[in-house]
Amino acid sequence: GEIEAIADGVHEADPEHLEQLLDEVAVMERLLGDLRTLSMAEAGALALHPEPTDLASLVADAVESHRRAADIQAVAISIDASDLGEVVVDPVRIREVVSNVVVNALRAMPDGGALRVTVRTESGQAVIRFRDTGMGIPPEDLDRVFERFTKGSTSAGSGLGLTISRDLVEAHGGLMSISSDVAVGTTVEVRLPLRPA
Repeated sequence: GEIEAIADGVHEADPEHLEQLLDEVAVMERLLGDLRTLSMAEAGALALHPEPTDLASLVADAVESHRRAADIQAVAISIDASDLGEVVVDPVRIREVVSNVVVNALRAMPDGGALRVTVRTESGQAVIRFRDTGMGIPPEDLDRVFERFTKGSTSAGSGLGLTISRDLVEAHGGLMSISSDVAVGTTVEVRLPLRPA
């Protein structure tokens, strides 16, 4: 409608209107990309490109890419990543999982808090654990967090991020789980098979 208004001369094609339109296009692109990834994952047609990857460094880099946003929100981020050696995963997809979880954690702490990310080996699996001190998830919503279009009250996302993340982890033969206490925080755990390079 806004584009038609500009084309009809109702609004000028000024930077303010164009920036709003670009923002909306970006949202649509992200939603379409998310829906495509989700449909491919659910159809079992999602192509992974596994390669030997330094998982600890990948997780640390992905978390660090959100450091500026965290600083603005007064969220303290700590990363404790044990060197697991090279593990065979799709680094692009696992980075997407890490990013989705970190973005959700930051949204849960709009007034500051702490996010602790650890990478460890447990029982022959690589375990990535994210613990935040955010608002937490009510018990009645916890069972639905992996359902499509389920969004928290502070979410500006599509409600597909955790669904896609879970599907990506499962495509690697792993598991993703969430536990949470209201007003205390949330813990997200990603377990991946420890396949040496």
